[in-house]
Amino acid sequence: MPPSANPQALLNIALDAARAAGAVLVERFGGPVSGLSAKSTRTDLVSDADRDAEAIILGRIRSERPDDLVIAEESGTSAGLHNGVRWHVDPLDGTVNYLWNIPHWAVSIHAADPSGDLAAVVYDPCRDELFTATPGDCRLNGTPLHLEPATELAMALLATGFAYDPVLRARQAAIMAGLLGSVRDVRRNGSAALDLAWVAAGRLDIYYERGLAIWDRAAGVMLVREAHGIVAPLDRTDELPDGVLAGRRGIAEQLLTSLQPGA
Repeated sequence: MPPSANPQALLNIALDAARAAGAVLVERFGGPVSGLSAKSTRTDLVSDADRDAEAIILGRIRSERPDDLVIAEESGTSAGLHNGVRWHVDPLDGTVNYLWNIPHWAVSIHAADPSGDLAAVVYDPCRDELFTATPGDCRLNGTPLHLEPATELAMALLATGFAYDPVLRARQAAIMAGLLGSVRDVRRNGSAALDLAWVAAGRLDIYYERGLAIWDRAAGVMLVREAHGIVAPLDRTDELPDGVLAGRRGIAEQLLTSLQPGA
């Protein structure tokens, strides 16, 4: 692997950027909100906290790797020479939680090249928990994570998320209602990146969601893969966008079967 795509070097950049952005977000958490506006719908919100955290992350990446492609939630895709490495940045995954003073949100940063995942960081500043991955390795605050398989879907703690569009959200809720009798219980926490990290850590057994952007899922999906979990796509339907399912081997495949079109 060429030095320019060294996973540990990329992870170090992501760690520095995530910590710096997290420090600013924690400092403002619970304080006055500025620059609040809506994006895809009036319930899909963004504030200056998102924008400022993203600017910090992009500044750290560009200072070290100015020719990399960066795809970020608030500013879009960067210009540049694009030497094969691309970054996916969500500076504040769980903005609504953040604005409502709910301490469940995270900074999510991921790097990849055409060969696949290279580095991932999901940082939870409220708990000072740092989830990291490089190929073959997944850790929480330096401790290796290994997601054990399971066989009983009825014992699974399932998490999901819902779209901002009210019509789509109603369809998703109906599907979830049909699953309630098949699992132990359900959680809807409000941060895809952090929920995927919690799957990698074994706090949740399965997470699925449709309509996620690449910056929402890229880092968390890598965490689950490198923790020896399973990650599978959810195919698009006429009424639902595509999505992703991640969880413990054995039970994740069982749930996947019931969520695919035509099930």
